[in-house]
Amino acid sequence: MRTSQYPERDATKINWGVAKMLWPYLLEFKTRISLAIACLILTKVASVYLPFVLKDIVDTLDNNQDNRVYLVPFALVAAYGLVRFSVMLFAEIRDTLFGRVTERAMRRIGLQVFRHLHSLDLDFHLNRQTGGLSRDIDRGTSGISFLLRFMVFNIVPTLIEIIMVVSILLVNYGIWFALITLASIFCYIAFSVVATERRTRYIRAANKADSSSNTRAIDSLINFETVKYFTNEDYEARAYDKQLAVWEQARAQNRLSLFALNGGQGLIISLSMTAMLALSAYQVTYGEMTLGDFVLITAFMMQLFIPLNFLGFVYREIKGSLANIEHMFDLLKKDPKVQDKADAGQLQLNGGNIEIKDICFSYDDKRKILQKVSFSVGAGQKVAIVGESGSGKSTLVKVLFRFYDVSSGSIAIDGQDITEVTQHSLRHNIGIVPQDTVLFNESLFENVRYGNPEASDKDVYKAIELAHLNAFVASLPEGVDTLVGERGLKLSGGEKQRVAIARTILKDPAILVFDEATSSLDSHSEQAILSAIKEVARERTSVVIAHRLSTIVDADHIIVMNQGKVVEQGQHNQLLAQAGQYQKMWQIQQSRP
Repeated sequence: MRTSQYPERDATKINWGVAKMLWPYLLEFKTRISLAIACLILTKVASVYLPFVLKDIVDTLDNNQDNRVYLVPFALVAAYGLVRFSVMLFAEIRDTLFGRVTERAMRRIGLQVFRHLHSLDLDFHLNRQTGGLSRDIDRGTSGISFLLRFMVFNIVPTLIEIIMVVSILLVNYGIWFALITLASIFCYIAFSVVATERRTRYIRAANKADSSSNTRAIDSLINFETVKYFTNEDYEARAYDKQLAVWEQARAQNRLSLFALNGGQGLIISLSMTAMLALSAYQVTYGEMTLGDFVLITAFMMQLFIPLNFLGFVYREIKGSLANIEHMFDLLKKDPKVQDKADAGQLQLNGGNIEIKDICFSYDDKRKILQKVSFSVGAGQKVAIVGESGSGKSTLVKVLFRFYDVSSGSIAIDGQDITEVTQHSLRHNIGIVPQDTVLFNESLFENVRYGNPEASDKDVYKAIELAHLNAFVASLPEGVDTLVGERGLKLSGGEKQRVAIARTILKDPAILVFDEATSSLDSHSEQAILSAIKEVARERTSVVIAHRLSTIVDADHIIVMNQGKVVEQGQHNQLLAQAGQYQKMWQIQQSRP
């Protein structure tokens, strides 16, 4: 059972405070917003004036039943067409002006979330649900677009129009018309708010189910080979269908609640329109108002309830949008566990000496991974770290890169504690060939260039040559332009490993880390790669995490670890002479065919 990566909330409430976070993005285009607001005002003035033109047309026609006067009604008809066109024109100009504001805000926030995700610690990314996270960002970005466009240019304008219409009805036609309008609007808004608040739980449930089903699908597709190996296609289909069934149920509840909301709103509108028409028809019958006034009031009510009905839709969607962007803003609120100090400086390399002193580390309190580990790597030396699986070798790499901070002790490079320098400068000066190489779904050439995006083509080809990739590239129909597939699945383990080595060669760091760098290679390729590594690592500090002891016999110093502790250290021959754990590991590996 997966746990949510987001805090639990009251399902009936939405945090309107997230809207405040959008304000800085709006201020970037003050002139555009000012012009858009001016167009908004002109649109509403023209919209409210339309029924008056319609009233004048009807009264003119009613008073000239002998049809002898043609110019006045036709002039009014032309004026009506002109005013209606101006409503459309000003609205289009408004939306065009504000469109740039919305798109820029989406771009800025999208980039901010993307950068923030990359700033979060390794622990977050190991526990994330990629499919659900992707869907939450998708919905959040769309929600921002809706929120900016419709809350600013629909809710506020509609409220302005309501005030103008009610004032006109009160002044020109009496208090009853104004009271009926106000009462209907109040009932409509109150009902919409209460019903929408209750609907929020179903929106959240549908979104959660959507994210869960998407996460399940992506996890299954990414690991399709494992699914095939264990013939678990039916199992995966049943698990996915189970998630879809939850989504289906949530959507059904959402749809029923929407039916109740729309039905209630429709009833309020119908009763209000009936009451207004009955009152105006009564006054026309007794000569208290003209036929044009009847048409004006009818036009006002229809014109008012169209945006008011849209206001209900907008309010529902804004509530849904806020529910969607909450998760995205929650991501921005997450603080990385590993952070640079306020006064952190740049790592200054002077040879690349590494000093690890009494470091302790554990992923949780139940199991200690590193216990009082101490050793040093001299500038330009090759130091190997060996040991059984689970002894803490790879964890040492993670704390060296400062993916995690140690519980106690210290790690220093050229006398500088790594917690005192920026993470960027630390990682910039260390290159790694990881045990599990993951490539991007791009060409082989671009995957090598990723080691240094600014490198020239010539440098990339040189790195490919040094990593002994030339023969492999020559065997490919499309050469270096061959797409490697998602996560590099089109390449073998050894081929991916050599791409990783070429990538690190191109980065040209002062310190090199090889985490089981030759573990996926055959004997012939291993010797070629070892030769390349030896050449590249010359006069550089290198740390080699090794399983095959034969690959590190030339190391200047060998660290032997067991259960998170350093149990032996020395050179190859010295460790063999000690007849300890290293000798046992050596004998076991030498006895294998």
